[in-house]
Amino acid sequence: MSHNNQKKIAIINDFSGFGRCSIVVSLPIISALKVQCCAVPTSIFSNHTGFPEFFFDDYTDKMEQYIVNWKKLGLEFEGITTGFLGSKEQIDIVKRFIENFRTEQTVVIIDPVMGDHGKPYATYTTAMCAEMRQLVSYADILTPNLTEACILTDTEYRPETFKPGDIRKIAGKLREQGPEKVVITGIIQGEYIANYVYEDGRTDKFLKTHKVGTERSGTGDIFSSIIAADAVNGVDFEASVRKASNFIKKCILKSMELEIPQTDGVCFEEFLTSLK
Repeated sequence: MSHNNQKKIAIINDFSGFGRCSIVVSLPIISALKVQCCAVPTSIFSNHTGFPEFFFDDYTDKMEQYIVNWKKLGLEFEGITTGFLGSKEQIDIVKRFIENFRTEQTVVIIDPVMGDHGKPYATYTTAMCAEMRQLVSYADILTPNLTEACILTDTEYRPETFKPGDIRKIAGKLREQGPEKVVITGIIQGEYIANYVYEDGRTDKFLKTHKVGTERSGTGDIFSSIIAADAVNGVDFEASVRKASNFIKKCILKSMELEIPQTDGVCFEEFLTSLK
């Protein structure tokens, strides 16, 4: 019997036991959207690094052996999506994974988790940024925040002076790197927060919503997971971005109501059964 009778997404990301981010978020979200989620862990955390203390186990040396066994099983994936990658070696492993498992039916979604608030994360050296640009060329869909979009295009981060035309130019440069579809997230526009959605030949627009609450861990993982599952299910890209944004907003408001600490992410479980 075949292992490939149901749609599957391979998610390559870290596993954080507490804090609602990474694989722990992607697995239930993708599953709720009726796609099997198959996880490749890049590292294991007791809880994410936003907490004062955490346990950490690097999984880089084990990833190749782990993946080889999937090849032996003849697994096929309608989607491949990536999250935080902690080293050049991990990015190289992901590139080989895509090369080995991609078929004509596979959609590759790259979430280039590189930085925020105008700065790259400490692990992202100049060499790492260059490696991520190479990985972006494999993407069908790219989901950077504004900081990451600027890093990937060598654009000075100056959000207070960016005009819509500037964002469009950045998206155009990203499109030239390979992805057919790009969504730049977290663009502050006064009392609104916007996502800029670009789909070659179809969509070119800003989708705005009122800002609510404060930043929380895992919202990017929720966003990219919905985008990935919808892509595999053939949902319109703009509609998928709207769905993901509205879902996250609901989760943030409920988390505020329940007084969930910021470090603990958003209580998406409250609305998981409403995802369609």
